[in-house]
Amino acid sequence: MNENNPIPPQIPPSDSTQNFTANIPNSPPPPPRSGPRPLGDDPAERIAIPHTFAAIEALLRQPRRLLFQLRQPGAGKLIVSMLFTVLICSAIYGVVAGTFSGGTQLWIAPVKIAAGLFISAAICLPSLYIFTCLSGSQARLIEVVGLLAGLLMLMTILLIGFAPVAWIFSQSTQSLAWMGTLHLIFWFVATLFGVRFMKSGFNYADAKSHAGLNTWIIIFLLVALQMTTALRPIIGKADPVLPTEKQFFLSHWIECISISNDKAKTNARD
Repeated sequence: MNENNPIPPQIPPSDSTQNFTANIPNSPPPPPRSGPRPLGDDPAERIAIPHTFAAIEALLRQPRRLLFQLRQPGAGKLIVSMLFTVLICSAIYGVVAGTFSGGTQLWIAPVKIAAGLFISAAICLPSLYIFTCLSGSQARLIEVVGLLAGLLMLMTILLIGFAPVAWIFSQSTQSLAWMGTLHLIFWFVATLFGVRFMKSGFNYADAKSHAGLNTWIIIFLLVALQMTTALRPIIGKADPVLPTEKQFFLSHWIECISISNDKAKTNARD
């Protein structure tokens, strides 16, 4: 039986076959890592932020460094430094906004703008922490406060950059509606960049979903806009200093535009 079915002779592999077999890896390469790089993998990100100016530079040039430091022990001192920057920058921008009307507005407008930012942040902080927990993130409360402080800090720094433009228009126009629109445009642009910083921070906090954060952003925008009406007037004459009538911010805007149009028609007739 074995004689009728002889075993075929084995043919030795050629050189090309050996090279091809040798080039076949034993196991497939690991898939590329998904998601953002972990914070702190760059040694430059681990350098402590010693003072306020370093915090400003880190926010503008190395946001990952700032995000990493907010997770370290002693982050409370850094957050206080960031909030101090928010106070100074918002006050400076408030002085520029107050130059439109002059007089008492030079000190009332800075107080109202700074107070409005801090009150809006304090009102929205609890909901931000709740949405953070619901998103599956393990971020601590102090990290959430740090991200909110970063949002405000970037907003006010950008407003300082817009301040010369706002001053030029405040000295060359008498239209209250136009100046209010200009300040709102600057505020929306600054808020957009601040929100982008906050979202990047949540990407490193292992959040499973950004639905809660997107909802909170809408809430923050509405609260801040309503605060501009609750503390009115900011760029107009402050008589009285605070309003005595409750009003929704959209109704206030429509009223200001209507008054501005009536004044323009009256001046055209004259």
